[in-house]
Amino acid sequence: MSDSDAGNPTTAVVLDFLPRGRPDDDRPQYQKSPVAYALGESDFRLVELALTDDAGVNIGDRVEIDPPGENVKDCRAIAYGDLSSTAESELEYALNEIIDANEKRFVDFYNDAQPITTRLHVLNLLPGIGKKLRNNILDARKRKPFESFEDIEGRVSGLHDPRGVLLERIEEELGEEDLKYRIFARRESDEE
Repeated sequence: MSDSDAGNPTTAVVLDFLPRGRPDDDRPQYQKSPVAYALGESDFRLVELALTDDAGVNIGDRVEIDPPGENVKDCRAIAYGDLSSTAESELEYALNEIIDANEKRFVDFYNDAQPITTRLHVLNLLPGIGKKLRNNILDARKRKPFESFEDIEGRVSGLHDPRGVLLERIEEELGEEDLKYRIFARRESDEE
């Protein structure tokens, strides 16, 4: 269920704001609308926003995208390759901010992760987590649920940066078109 299904608007963090529209838009300047590139906070969906002419948004601002909030005329999902270079460079900052603001959500991922198949566990999709480290995580969480990234790091030998591992996986999901399994980042094709 998305945030908007629960009555809460879905928000996104602005990665880049182009007040004169996209540079590859061949229409005359007076016909162009301001555009922003943004990252959905709940589903890490990359979007391009058509904004009102008087939109006053900045990089790092949060905007409502579903339903569209003030200043947002339209929202469409895009691929990583469609981002501007500024949006690409701001992406890691936005991801860090989202993870830090929602630490419990991401710690609970370690607490709640389940097998995908009889041979593959969702934890094994995280960079650097093999069978031994996965089993260390599962054993530690059986004894007591994790309370923070610091708690995970302190209780799971071999897992030195649980937050960074998640960040790396999210970045991989955003940048890779043909991943078989997606844990965090929703793509336009996932909606069909």
